[in-house]
Amino acid sequence: MSSQVSLGMPPVGGSVLLADPRGYCAGVDRAVITVEKALDLYGAPVYVRKQIVHNKHVVNNLAARGAIFVEELDEVPEGATVVFSAHGVSPMVHAEAADRSLKTIDATCPLVTKVHHEARRFASEGKHILLIGHEGHEEVEGTAGEAPDDITIVQTPDDVDDLEFPAGTRLSWLSQTTLSVDETMETVRRLREKFPQLEDPPSDDICYATQNRQVAVKEIAKDADLVIVVGSANSSNSVRLVEVALEAGAKASYRIDDISEFDEAWLVGVEKVGVTSGASVPDDLVQDVLGFLSAHGHPDADAVRTADESLIFALPPELRKDMKAAGIPYK
Repeated sequence: MSSQVSLGMPPVGGSVLLADPRGYCAGVDRAVITVEKALDLYGAPVYVRKQIVHNKHVVNNLAARGAIFVEELDEVPEGATVVFSAHGVSPMVHAEAADRSLKTIDATCPLVTKVHHEARRFASEGKHILLIGHEGHEEVEGTAGEAPDDITIVQTPDDVDDLEFPAGTRLSWLSQTTLSVDETMETVRRLREKFPQLEDPPSDDICYATQNRQVAVKEIAKDADLVIVVGSANSSNSVRLVEVALEAGAKASYRIDDISEFDEAWLVGVEKVGVTSGASVPDDLVQDVLGFLSAHGHPDADAVRTADESLIFALPPELRKDMKAAGIPYK
């Protein structure tokens, strides 16, 4: 725990509202275990394209064990083992890996894979796809790569005003899985007003974990003077949690990677602190925050549960096959 600058005043006694669910989702858990098992099975180094999940502590811990994180496949030696991150990749990346004889393990979250399937299906049916998401995000790049000539990215509700399509164009929408549920539905509403022919996907693409964490933070935020979200800056769902907390009534909300970024000044005059974490955050980082708060006048943490999560995803089939051949048990 890093030291904090003393403000020269006694802390205000208060309580902590701890969001439940928070932290790791099934897709993140699967991706992290995939890299760990690959290191155990094949030995270091194992290459990983992009960050396996968007959390610097997870990435640093795996790097210490022998994972090498690269931006693109041309950084991976020919014939080496490479893991694709939980955010998914485009068909072009799969093709490049095959051309370079790379052994690939695809740790794409199954919920992201579902969106990829929907993109291919909509395109094959002659529909133009409006993909709601953040341009440049790895998940959006991977999904857009499934049908690059048939996808337009829509980043915000206001972007809808600039969209124009020829009369008779069949339109459908998909979304990045880690967005704000409320903002996504507002974008869909605006799209539907402008394009009445817009077709919905079979189910909402916002993943269950993203929705559950946003519902939980809304619950704690309405009673909190301050909401702390543990998560990295490049974690879309963590950044959204701060926005959702403020919209739900929190007087202040901040995202931190860990307690080294916690500013004691945030606690001045604060009685109730809400704490949550993004879907790629190990719970030990949250426990560090609770310990910090306890030492600064907020010793009582009450869990606020809004959903039960029991979903578990099987490891990638290519990894399970090799583990079975080696006689290594897997879940």
